[in-house]
Amino acid sequence: MKLAEALILRSDLQKRIEQLKNRLRNNVMVQEGEKPSEEPGVLLEELDDCLLELTDIIKRINKTNNATKFDKEWTLADALAERDKLWEKRLVLSHITEAASVKQDRYSRTEIKYISVVNVKELQKQIDKLSKEYRELDTKIQGLNWTIDLI
Repeated sequence: MKLAEALILRSDLQKRIEQLKNRLRNNVMVQEGEKPSEEPGVLLEELDDCLLELTDIIKRINKTNNATKFDKEWTLADALAERDKLWEKRLVLSHITEAASVKQDRYSRTEIKYISVVNVKELQKQIDKLSKEYRELDTKIQGLNWTIDLI
């Protein structure tokens, strides 16, 4: 199995676990004299199976990420951490830019006037640069995922 396939499987298992949690929530209480539409015991067994499978696949993905060279300096795990850092920084700058760009209407001279204390144009350039770096790194990671065998 390729790493990319394992990542898809992990995502599917996470979705399935969420669905099982919702189904359990919907079937643990019924009106007196009624029966649940699904047996909670069966759902719990299915949940246990999914959790075991998810745990196994996550361990294998993590081992693969730690053992795979991304380039001369980084493992794949390092590249993923760098990608996450780029995304977080971009997200913070984006929120700052959004907050600083809000135009407030004043209806009289006595209302408080707010001014931006950051250079929105410069922040937007940084956001664009981070977005490009993120896309390029993510593309390399995604390409590598389809060539690596899962450990």
